[in-house]
Amino acid sequence: VQLVESGGGLVQAGDSLKLSCAASGRTLANYAMGWFRQAPGKEREFVAAISGRPPLTTHSDYSDSVKGRFTISRDNARNTVSLQMNNLKPEDTALYYCAAGTSYYNSRRQLDYNTWGQGTQVTVSS
Repeated sequence: VQLVESGGGLVQAGDSLKLSCAASGRTLANYAMGWFRQAPGKEREFVAAISGRPPLTTHSDYSDSVKGRFTISRDNARNTVSLQMNNLKPEDTALYYCAAGTSYYNSRRQLDYNTWGQGTQVTVSS
């Protein structure tokens, strides 16, 4: 099982980026997916999550710091999850991780995710 993130880069404040996470060896559709980030000198923190396959209505959750700017989505046919990031700020600079959950339900807790990617760097200059 492997998650591979892509799409990071160096941008200016106010710009947009779209991160993608592709899975191999595991079908993601039945599981919640999350994005977390870790800035230098700080602990890894929750960014966004999306619930797994219906019958549950798809539910998304965002940290207060990104709500209204970031959008998480998933393409179950392609086994991918994405994070559209708009109006980026310097404080969004971090290593962004994709994670696959242990159940349908999205969660803000890292312990509810058992598969992690290696991360993709996002740097936002002022």
